[in-house]
Amino acid sequence: MIRAFATENGRLLPVDAAQAGESVVWMDLHAPSREEAHLAQQWLGVEIPTREEMEEIEISSRLYAEDGAYFMTVSLLSGTDTEAPTVAPVTFVLSGRRLLTVRYSEPKPFRSFPQRAEKAATGCSGGDSILLALLEAVVDRLADILERAGRDVETISQNIFQARGTKASERGRDFQKLLTAIGRKEDLVANIRDSLLTLQRLSSFLGAAAGPARIAKDMRARIKTLTRDVVSLADHSTFLSQKINFLLDATLGMINIEQNAIIKIFSVAAVVFLPPTLVASVYGMNFTNMPELGWEWGYPFALALMVASAILPFWYFRRRGWL
Repeated sequence: MIRAFATENGRLLPVDAAQAGESVVWMDLHAPSREEAHLAQQWLGVEIPTREEMEEIEISSRLYAEDGAYFMTVSLLSGTDTEAPTVAPVTFVLSGRRLLTVRYSEPKPFRSFPQRAEKAATGCSGGDSILLALLEAVVDRLADILERAGRDVETISQNIFQARGTKASERGRDFQKLLTAIGRKEDLVANIRDSLLTLQRLSSFLGAAAGPARIAKDMRARIKTLTRDVVSLADHSTFLSQKINFLLDATLGMINIEQNAIIKIFSVAAVVFLPPTLVASVYGMNFTNMPELGWEWGYPFALALMVASAILPFWYFRRRGWL
């Protein structure tokens, strides 16, 4: 799919991509076909990267200048409202006053930003201003995702440390759900950190490329602000990652406590029933010379002895505070 936009009074105006001319300042390619990629190359005047080139991890393959155009590839999140968010590369190509974006995923800012820029003036006058506004929307989106993840982590923390009066089987199922939730949040935060790392590199590259003759002073100030925002979000994501790791350790510790409590119950039960078992084993032997065999009160005496031998260890454990 291909979308083209022109600008008017600081707003974006969608236009027909097939008739892209001098008025078009931003062209957005989403999983483009060969014909759409060829049209975009003719409009921009430079060769656009392929999907395989976008997925290269080397910085030199993601951030570079060629033929007067700046190629910047970052990893952005998509599908964060689902249980399986993904990270995919997105390439920004800035050539003069024209901006081209190439992507094979659907990050939310690529839907929300054009809609907002069509309704209200956002200062979009050229490809550079559109690029900065789009990057600011991406950073705002990541901040919202981090804030929501922080609330979810706080809820998980409360569920771990709250008093539990349910059955052991229900507690086991709760811990399984908690471990699943912790794992998902760790994956999400790790993906956010990866995305912020690529955005931090992009902002540094863009700041170095933004010479006084190329980008206005206010745009350079926006780049610096964008860089500070990305760094602060990266620090917050690191804090969340550390807290998630702490919650993981705490959950595993709670599971060990639950298992130790169950094992302790079985151990106490084994000790409590060991003396009665011994008494029953003694009187279960059919030797000829056993005085109690002919005793009228032998059977009640054996029962009383077994009960007493079970109660005494139990009372001792309670007195020592082991139960």
